[in-house]
Amino acid sequence: MRWAERGIGPVKASLLAIALLAVATYFVFTKQLPFAHHYTVTAVMRNSNLLVQGSPVRVGGVDVGKVTAVGRYGDTDLAKVTMQLDNGHQPLHADATLRVRPRLFLEGNFYVDLTTGTPSSPVMHSGATIPVNHTFDPVQIDQLFDVFPGDIRARLQRTLVGFGQALDAPPSAADNARQDPAVRGLTGGEALNKALATSPRALRDSAIVSDALTGPNGRALSRTIAGLARATDGLARSGSQLTALVSEFDQTMRATAAQQQGLRRTVALLGPTAANADTAFDALDQGLPATERFARAIATGIPELPATITAADPWLAQAKPLLSGSELGGLLRELVPATGQLAQLTHASRQFLPQIDAFDRCISDVFLPTGNIAVSDGALSTGVANYQEFWYAIAGQAAEGQGADGNGNFLRIGAAGGPFTIETGQTNFYGRLGTKFAQADLPPLRTRPSYPNSVPVLQRSVPCYTQPVPNVNGPASIGPADGSRPNAPPPALPNDPTGKIG
Repeated sequence: MRWAERGIGPVKASLLAIALLAVATYFVFTKQLPFAHHYTVTAVMRNSNLLVQGSPVRVGGVDVGKVTAVGRYGDTDLAKVTMQLDNGHQPLHADATLRVRPRLFLEGNFYVDLTTGTPSSPVMHSGATIPVNHTFDPVQIDQLFDVFPGDIRARLQRTLVGFGQALDAPPSAADNARQDPAVRGLTGGEALNKALATSPRALRDSAIVSDALTGPNGRALSRTIAGLARATDGLARSGSQLTALVSEFDQTMRATAAQQQGLRRTVALLGPTAANADTAFDALDQGLPATERFARAIATGIPELPATITAADPWLAQAKPLLSGSELGGLLRELVPATGQLAQLTHASRQFLPQIDAFDRCISDVFLPTGNIAVSDGALSTGVANYQEFWYAIAGQAAEGQGADGNGNFLRIGAAGGPFTIETGQTNFYGRLGTKFAQADLPPLRTRPSYPNSVPVLQRSVPCYTQPVPNVNGPASIGPADGSRPNAPPPALPNDPTGKIG
């Protein structure tokens, strides 16, 4: 009777409750009002097979909407992605860009990374379309293998392993001796942690340099690159060079066509790519433990990160236009081919640097100090370093050959022959010719320093810098106790009873 008095029956009340429950369920699962106005935008892409209906749309890492439809763009091979953005998002401008990026491991699938564009560009209204030249597809694993062939990947693996060892391996005693006292005994990762303490001030200085590099209006570097582009365009307009380029390109194509059988065999060998990829992943697994230890070591520097990030904000604001595609980003794309050579250079420098270090230490610790020693030769001592004495001897020989009659230089030598036989001993100068003999008309006084009976053994396994500086004034170079030449007359010549040299 009460339902009849109020004008509604039990059936109608049940239907009304079901309708209200359906509306509430819709609000819970869609999280939006059915009659609210939403901002929609369409993007044209080359490939959208990684996006599905409901994929999130993010600006700066924050969800601002979702994908509502994915399909073909007209009768073309392009794809059309329709997105619905929530109210309150930042306005999109005409130069807005779109990228498809992978989500986190636990999230799965992909998401749309949307940039709003520059404020100076016109605002895009609801229903506008982002052109295909403003959209970018994600890089797939097979495309990555195409860019990095097997030899490049092998070098990259060695680079990663070496990088992990450089960050995690403890320094050797020799390396420790050359390091700054503040980082002695620390691994590379631990030393980087200490560097974070000084990073805020360094980043502030870098921000000042970046600001000066981009100029007062922030476009100095871009104008420089634009001028370089105009200069390159002027070179391209040279007809003769272009003709030669086309001719050489035609010859290249002909040579390629002549090697078509070899190219077919090359294509047939592409099958082992999967096996090479498996080897690459194994090498990467070997490098991950060192990287994991480095991550644990760098975690101790996390408390310094807030101050570092605060100091880095102005630097990032200056670095963003500098690293854009129109500035250094384009330059980096040109430098990609140099990655393989750089990895090879890095690997080879690990063998070259210890050798050049040993050579430098030999020069600075042994060779140069030896040249700075003054040789003591009694009354004939010059009192200067022996390297200076060498040049004095060269100048003296040049002066000795001068003539006074204007006929040029001449050589003064003693007359050959005599009763005194001189033996040189075994010398390296003559190679395998053995001992040399000569006849002199005067007896030799003596040899200073005395010539040894045998040449010292050359030990190539002993580093030069570990040897002491030679004692050029040692016992082998000094005759009498006073260090002077003997004053005794030389032996008399045959048939010379006076004992004088005639």
